[in-house]
Amino acid sequence: MLISKTPLRISFAGGGTDIRSFYAIHGGAVVNAAIKQYVYVILNRRFDRKIRITGTAAEEVEHVSDIRHDLVRSALEATGIQAGIDIAILSDIPSAGTGLGSSSALMVGLLHACHRYQGREVSQRMLAEQACEIEIEVLRAPIGKQDQYAAALGGGEAL
Repeated sequence: MLISKTPLRISFAGGGTDIRSFYAIHGGAVVNAAIKQYVYVILNRRFDRKIRITGTAAEEVEHVSDIRHDLVRSALEATGIQAGIDIAILSDIPSAGTGLGSSSALMVGLLHACHRYQGREVSQRMLAEQACEIEIEVLRAPIGKQDQYAAALGGGEAL
């Protein structure tokens, strides 16, 4: 069993300057801090080939491509996990609309746990970069980069 613990963040200044369409022209700078509120991801091997995800909603599927939760599906695809896993998602705060970077903290935590589950050590910077790539490029979320970097560099861990 693997547990990742990824911090949420508060933003003090510069929100929006971390969006590519802005910083590509004007540059950008943000001031934020990780806080002692966390998103937890628990991974455990199953004894069959199914994938079960529990969190705000539950689902059990046969194939990664059938997962409705975009972040979970994308993290599994990116790390090569195809079957036989239970994923539980827990958080110290409500999961949406708080402005604390919870979706990015979840993505960083998922990636960290998935890589460690497969025996790979990945740097904090690589976790942030991979999370940005998935959320911004693959999933086309209209977000910047501060959330992923705060979550990855702000003291998270995989146990």
